[in-house]
Amino acid sequence: MTHATSPEFTVVLNAQAGRGLAARKWPQLQAELRRRGLPFTLLATATPEEARARVLALPPHAPIMTVGGEGTVSAILPALVGTGRPLAIIPLGSGNDFAGMLGLRAGDFGEALNRLAYAPRAVDVLEVQWLAGGGAEQRRYLLNGLGMGFDAQVNQAMKDTPARWPGLARYAWGAFATVRHLHLSSVSVELDGQPWYAGPSALCAVMNGTRYGGGFRISPHSDVRDGLLNVVASGPIGRLELLKLMAQVLAARHIGQPGVHAAQGRQVSVRWSEPIALHVDGEDAGKVTALSVKVHPNAVQLLNA
Repeated sequence: MTHATSPEFTVVLNAQAGRGLAARKWPQLQAELRRRGLPFTLLATATPEEARARVLALPPHAPIMTVGGEGTVSAILPALVGTGRPLAIIPLGSGNDFAGMLGLRAGDFGEALNRLAYAPRAVDVLEVQWLAGGGAEQRRYLLNGLGMGFDAQVNQAMKDTPARWPGLARYAWGAFATVRHLHLSSVSVELDGQPWYAGPSALCAVMNGTRYGGGFRISPHSDVRDGLLNVVASGPIGRLELLKLMAQVLAARHIGQPGVHAAQGRQVSVRWSEPIALHVDGEDAGKVTALSVKVHPNAVQLLNA
């Protein structure tokens, strides 16, 4: 398939994504882009901040192609939200959960590039704000979702797994390594300004996509085009119950089970009784005691959804 009239893509390559997978696969992807006659310019930057600034300097509606994981996409989202710059995703990260939800597989360049012939689809984006250590306010846009508590601790534990393992195996290993240190904290959650859940909890996730951890379907009813976010929280739960819950999450059978709370809305505020681990689109974000998330409907044009 050729794309003789295609506009020039700006390719944002995260060479570190997937523990170096993106860098190793880039020559193969580059050759495929050239074979198809897809014009592109490679954007090489040292930091996410530089990547955002360079993308913001591009003309409106200039198409962007990210090569990496969800962190790569998240890094440049501020330069895409509400601008009209369309996005194509080439997944080569560790989990690739948002791309996996779309049916895109790491390394399957043919399918990802074939889909550039599709009509662009507007998808929702989440905006999260929290206070980091020292009181500095942090704000991030994300396509997939975030987790607090147990799943964020699992995300940290995954760093100790072999690089050759797939994301799902790494998450499962991290879950077993973390569950023995299970600690419940009190959480208070407001959804669209109304109290929703308050009490002991092992984890709380706010999702735009359906899955994290390389395939754990924490929010199976999420729809990235419905203008809503999904929140999932556990109630009081023990170690064995949590392991059972993880198996149910893998099969997307946990919603409606005792001790699992799930709902949709447009804005959610979460407050913990003590600092709790946080991950944002799979990236460790330290510990927080409070955060808020809101949805921006139809905020990004996705080219190969």
